[in-house]
Amino acid sequence: MGMKGKLIASTEVKCGGHSIYDIFHSNTHHVPNISPSNVNHFEIHEDEILKVGSVVSWKYNEDGKEKSMKEVIEVLDPQKKLVRWKLIEGDLLELYNSFTIITSCEHKWTTWTFEYEKKTEDTPEPLIFLGVILDVTKDMEGHLLKK
Repeated sequence: MGMKGKLIASTEVKCGGHSIYDIFHSNTHHVPNISPSNVNHFEIHEDEILKVGSVVSWKYNEDGKEKSMKEVIEVLDPQKKLVRWKLIEGDLLELYNSFTIITSCEHKWTTWTFEYEKKTEDTPEPLIFLGVILDVTKDMEGHLLKK
């Protein structure tokens, strides 16, 4: 059994956390256009809208390399403005036995939480991936403020 970890980062968003949630909840397919330097591709498998149980795939750039991940949506909570994604395939699972991403949005804040289990004690914390996610969030904020 590997070492478990949790990484949490909150960032202020002038457009309002609810707007970030709305993109992740109903307009996720626009993320590659909003943040093209970070996200190359997004796809919902079998459905056209996100719902609990939906499987989604992403291709993203990390440290100059294209990476991929496939996730299942475990929670979509419009009251708490929260989405919980569990990785089921992808590059991150080469380093971690399990990896869950939670985004929650409130007033002027978006919070990202990573819960993971490292395969070995030498596995680094997912700080580079966190940087990608925060860059995507800032790109979304910029896009929403332009509207």
